[in-house]
Amino acid sequence: MAPSEVKSLVKQLPVRLAKVRGGRSQRQFARELGVFQQNVNRYEAGTTPHPNFLLTLALREKVSLDWLLLGKG
Repeated sequence: MAPSEVKSLVKQLPVRLAKVRGGRSQRQFARELGVFQQNVNRYEAGTTPHPNFLLTLALREKVSLDWLLLGKG
């Protein structure tokens, strides 16, 4: 995979995170995942999420890591 493709995928991660959150507030979503609201805010703003956050999110929200990270699946 070319670096430009990786960069494009990384830019789409915050969009997918917000999609999973849906209509819930960042605060409520963070509480459900057991993280601080500030972390959710940072991740949706483009900071790379911690792997533990991504795994927890995938398991609790029943979405695949492939979809979260790559937009596939």
